[in-house]
Amino acid sequence: MESNSNKAKSTSTRVGGSRRAILRGLGVVLPPLLTIVVLIWAWNTIQTYVLRPIESGVQHAIVWSIPDKTFSEIPKGAIANSTGKGDGFLYQGTEYVPGPTGRRYLPDYVKKFVDEKSDYSPPPTSAKAYWDRYVQLKYMPRWQVVPIFICAFTIVLYFLGRLFTLGMGRWFVKGFDHAILSIPVVNKVYGSVKQVTDFAFSEREIEFNRVVAIQYPREGIWSLGFVTGDSMREIAEATGEQMLSVLMPTSPMPMTGFTVTVKKSEAIDLNLTVDEAIQFVVSCGVVVPNQQRVDTLTANPSSTIEPTAAILPPSINDDFSEPPSQTQP
Repeated sequence: MESNSNKAKSTSTRVGGSRRAILRGLGVVLPPLLTIVVLIWAWNTIQTYVLRPIESGVQHAIVWSIPDKTFSEIPKGAIANSTGKGDGFLYQGTEYVPGPTGRRYLPDYVKKFVDEKSDYSPPPTSAKAYWDRYVQLKYMPRWQVVPIFICAFTIVLYFLGRLFTLGMGRWFVKGFDHAILSIPVVNKVYGSVKQVTDFAFSEREIEFNRVVAIQYPREGIWSLGFVTGDSMREIAEATGEQMLSVLMPTSPMPMTGFTVTVKKSEAIDLNLTVDEAIQFVVSCGVVVPNQQRVDTLTANPSSTIEPTAAILPPSINDDFSEPPSQTQP
């Protein structure tokens, strides 16, 4: 029995160690992996809904501006090939050949250029598609389009940001937000997304001085808060002590919360940055900074904090043992 018990304990220890190792591996891999996935998703969204339409419009404009066009039949003044209509013709010094469908003619230099550059991609299926591919390969290669688009997109965002921070621009944004938020179903999604984007990308209008811990919502329960400044003068005169205005964030969305006023003597300054405190709130207390972990504090000989004793389950013999006799009064 003892040997079987030892084997069971060793097996459970190995399983628990493997599980912890896998969870630690996930903890290391998932943050950068999810960051890459979010960035790729954002780039694909911008590319699909912004870059592709702009690129297509510019391609059509370039094709329209080129004098050489496609023809559905041999124009007047063209010199047909001696072998017949299907072999093409010469018109105004440009040689035209039939397209993939045979119903339209396109310049021979366009077809040759696209066929030479399309070694690893399927050839176009129409004369118009040949023109679009020709313009893309010759005038708009991807290695030039993407950097130019990123620079232009950044400049546009800069000017939009400058415009919408002024009076008319800010009024327009507020009116647009009010119109969207008045739509029954869309307002839920738009409101949530706007809260996240405002918190992530906008500059904080409230400057946090420091991170403190106060007993909130009742005595004995400690919560993290951000000091936003001194409170009202009349409250300080009534209490006879300096008061602090503290923003109490809520988990896991720290952009919402409550503003409370507490005595300065009742607030404990914490060795935390604002970003570390936000991470702690967003993770619901899971992500604790290294300088605030209990195991780090107990490693210090001068620390008075003792580690919590492990709570072990009762043994099997204790379950069937007789209860201790009680002394009669």
